[in-house]
Amino acid sequence: MAKYTVDNSHSHIGFQVKHMMVSKVKGSFENYTAEVEAADLADLTTAKIAFTIDVASINTKSEDRDNHLKSPDFFDAENYEKITFQSTSVTGSGSDYEVTGDLTIKDVTKPVTFDVTYNGKGTNPWGVEVYGFEGETTLNREDFGLTWNAALETGGVLVGKDIKINVELELNPQA
Repeated sequence: MAKYTVDNSHSHIGFQVKHMMVSKVKGSFENYTAEVEAADLADLTTAKIAFTIDVASINTKSEDRDNHLKSPDFFDAENYEKITFQSTSVTGSGSDYEVTGDLTIKDVTKPVTFDVTYNGKGTNPWGVEVYGFEGETTLNREDFGLTWNAALETGGVLVGKDIKINVELELNPQA
């Protein structure tokens, strides 16, 4: 099994959620690590995948909102510094896969499945092979204890329950 590292300058972990029932707020986590082991990344079914995300690195382009998301109302970053994902199975072939694993947010661990697309491999200008992947899933934030909300005078709520997570990765063989 070969080990691969994430090229953070060419990767992204993002999310979006409905805001006031009419628009979307998008954000990302700026600091994360990943460990990927696989016999061959062109066949993702051989892979073991683990992520660790620094909660305090959340960025929605609004300092006030980011601070609220870090507070006990949401992620409680002071007490729960990391979000983790550990794959438990990978199925599929070609360029289409389902990666299932245990996602832990705060102190809640639940199984989550990402739809993953293998975008191929290339060689960068320094002679290093790079592999590209995209993955996405949707989860109910309340399942992970992220239950804060506010009712709107016009009906509905301030923050939607469903969170769409999008991951774009460029992996390099570990030196």
